[in-house]
Amino acid sequence: MENTVLTAIKQVFLIGIGGIGMSALARYFHHKGMRVYGYDKTETSLTRQLTSEGINVFYSDNIDLIAPPFVEDREGSLVIYTPAVPKDLDLVAFFQRLGYRLYKRSEILGKISESHFTIAVAGTHGKTTTSSMIAHILTSSGRPCSAFLGGIAANYNTNLLLADSDLFVVEADEFDRSFLTLHPNIAVVTATDPDHLDIYGDSEHMLESFRLFVNQVAKDGKRIIKEGLHLPTDIRYAVEKRADVYATNIQIRNKCFYFDYLGYNKSIFDIKLGIAGKHNIENAVAAITVAKLLGVDDEAISGSLASFKGVKRRFEYIVNREDQVYVDDYAHHPEELRACLSAMKELYGDKEITCVFQPHLFTRTRDFVDEFAEVLGLADVLLLMDIYPAREQPIEGVNSDWLLSKVQLTHKYKQSASDVLAYIKRERPPVLLTVGAGDIDLLVNPIKEVLTNV
Repeated sequence: MENTVLTAIKQVFLIGIGGIGMSALARYFHHKGMRVYGYDKTETSLTRQLTSEGINVFYSDNIDLIAPPFVEDREGSLVIYTPAVPKDLDLVAFFQRLGYRLYKRSEILGKISESHFTIAVAGTHGKTTTSSMIAHILTSSGRPCSAFLGGIAANYNTNLLLADSDLFVVEADEFDRSFLTLHPNIAVVTATDPDHLDIYGDSEHMLESFRLFVNQVAKDGKRIIKEGLHLPTDIRYAVEKRADVYATNIQIRNKCFYFDYLGYNKSIFDIKLGIAGKHNIENAVAAITVAKLLGVDDEAISGSLASFKGVKRRFEYIVNREDQVYVDDYAHHPEELRACLSAMKELYGDKEITCVFQPHLFTRTRDFVDEFAEVLGLADVLLLMDIYPAREQPIEGVNSDWLLSKVQLTHKYKQSASDVLAYIKRERPPVLLTVGAGDIDLLVNPIKEVLTNV
């Protein structure tokens, strides 16, 4: 498919439109003036937003709900799907019978980006925050960019930024090797911890995909790689240890993080970060490095990072009072959990920290059960929910009771959603953290109501 075909498209159908990456594409094509339709299994706040923006969304795997123009005008139509949807959907079979080629989300993203100066951020964790930081630094410093983000950027309340600019920021997803459709001018890799082993089989095959990704960077481009990752690189970055560029002199003042950026004989001192955690300072070092490569001045970088509000469900403060703190986070990998819980302990270690965790995927729980158990032990109280299956079928013996038995904590409990709400209403924990990538986010507003109705 050539870009000339993209310009000829009049209508788009997205299978799995409620996904964070798919919804950004839906908004992009809608902005371009095309008719946009989509299917998803469940209605969410995001799909309701898409509907309010004029995008047609339905929730039943029923071919009768497909708009007639898709049958009548195949040449002017584009069908996109996410690999996260089941392959046996009637909708998929219907479009295939009509002779459509179904394109992965990543293929279309690759086609959109290939005519732009592209900054692609990859990594098993940290990529959403880092790409959002880069987009915010560029936008707020007078270098407008388009950005396809893997989360809702709190500064803009969207996952899609559009600008009449050659600059293009994109989150490069390693799931299903999707990022291999990209050929960026600048690539950032934040982490290569083993994940998605249901796709890759083992960590070496996953790492090989990251090698392929960074080798697709343009010949005159730059590869910005976290220190310690075994990947080809041009610039290595780190926190509290020397690298080509790194953060040092980290301080917490009035519950805010400050640091110095050093590298290439260029330093920026006493940078205030608008969000919490050493892991986010690490993300900021990568974002600063991209901005400096693009000529953004130091004062603009510092101002942008101070005003950065983060990404929804990435260490997001839901309640932040002197007597009550509630943070929600998307963390679903042991290293993400470690970063999140470590930040909570750095900020609130003098208080009891209660963690509500919903594991995501049976395979991930099985593959990292010991790592999850160790990290969850950093909390003072653990409320553990059932595993969210997503696209998977249950695996015998792999369940939350098994994980809970391995956690070395005195105060640990297996809880349903209603149990969690009852516990919080009864105990009113002073510092609360909810974490997970499943439907635990449905608890956020009910918990907020409990904690704010004194």
